[in-house]
Amino acid sequence: MGAGYASPACRLSSTDAAVSPLDHSRRELSAPFGAGTFISRADRQGPELLDKTIKKPPQPTRFVDIVQGLTRLAMRTGLMRPATFDMQTITDRAAKVAGSEDFGNLWFQQPLGVLLQSLEAEAHLHEAGAWVAMKQCEKVLVDRLRAQEWFARHPEILARPLRNPVFVVGPMRSGTTRLHRLLSADQRFAHMRSFETITPVPYPGFTQGSHDRRITIARRARKVAELANPNTLSIHPTGPLQPEEELGLFVNSFWGMKHEAQWYVPSYGRWCERQDATPAYEQMARLLRLIGWSQQASSLKPWVLKTPQHMLDLGALLNVFPDARFIFTHRDPLRVVASSASLAWNQTCIYSDHADPREVGREWLRKTRLQVERMEEGRKAIAPDRMIDVQYEDVDADWRTAMERIYRFLELDIAPAWPAMEAYHHEAEALSHRPHRYSLTEFGLSEGQVMEELGDYARKFDVTPGTRSVAR
Repeated sequence: MGAGYASPACRLSSTDAAVSPLDHSRRELSAPFGAGTFISRADRQGPELLDKTIKKPPQPTRFVDIVQGLTRLAMRTGLMRPATFDMQTITDRAAKVAGSEDFGNLWFQQPLGVLLQSLEAEAHLHEAGAWVAMKQCEKVLVDRLRAQEWFARHPEILARPLRNPVFVVGPMRSGTTRLHRLLSADQRFAHMRSFETITPVPYPGFTQGSHDRRITIARRARKVAELANPNTLSIHPTGPLQPEEELGLFVNSFWGMKHEAQWYVPSYGRWCERQDATPAYEQMARLLRLIGWSQQASSLKPWVLKTPQHMLDLGALLNVFPDARFIFTHRDPLRVVASSASLAWNQTCIYSDHADPREVGREWLRKTRLQVERMEEGRKAIAPDRMIDVQYEDVDADWRTAMERIYRFLELDIAPAWPAMEAYHHEAEALSHRPHRYSLTEFGLSEGQVMEELGDYARKFDVTPGTRSVAR
């Protein structure tokens, strides 16, 4: 699950658009960082490492402290008003910006209401963090309003078919991004790009084939994320034009784990776990059609999609995409939990002065266990010939053999895809630099705790222990 530009991470304290993404990478590799390359700086940073020498979690950067100080000063002098989490106020502001009051299906108001309550009561946001959260909610509401305008103006959008999509599904930090990007290199698939998950809905005045303002905005946001922390993108490789997961399409309904990874909102997370996610998937499908239309992509191409949210909501996914095919990824639970906690902490600590790494660790151990339980239950409704299991370590050891096996499952000839996939892999390897490092200890967890919760998962799916680690 990507961190996203709106949620930059912290430093480690211990030490355009109807062409392939590879075409963009060849054009832009020499451009300044942040220009939106296919091989991002994070791709250059190589593998992840479970580093047992790390004892303390990351701390906010000086940039974050400066922003928070300026925000407090602005509020004290009356230049800024404190954030509000009143849903009516936020909704009214969005309607004024968009010039519309048609939000479509109002189901989203339920998760939005719970999220706003949790932000106010549990997240312990500082002034700048609260202001960012409020503005993020307003921006999503404006996107919903503008989406309805596009659907009304171009009814052909919602008539676009979404046939035989391929979903890469796995726990957070289990290698779904790597497989997704390898598959996205194949021009026989349609895929989303990072700027489209940040802002799924084109701005008013957008015309197909013209420059898209969202790309420029994504580039600027990326630069802000790097200012907040030069190591941000080692956690999740991304760039404005890179293939990216559809997380932002769920955010459009105020749904899912993206919010839990950005803020400490456990009540919101537990509420979502008790709900039927079908309305969120229906909105996701509508937005996917809009994105395909704006890309001028052939509606005959199957989409390749991925986000860990699907681990929790396979039933809802199948309600909306009954002909979906699934690639399930599996990874050593020790690394999944430690890396997931690191991803969440590296966002949470940006927005709150009171974030507790032990709470984050406990929550993401629980959440990982729930992901696995829901995945195992959801698989019962999937025909065996519509799913395949892939081990993280197998892809690490021999990605070509792993991809050949996946293409046999998909009943596709891999030969046309090899050049683009080889180029992606070669460039990523050549530019490898510093890995994302993390530990269980920094989040108050032990190997015994993790294996007690997830050892049965590792045994059932024959998960191979990871080999990239730094000893204590």
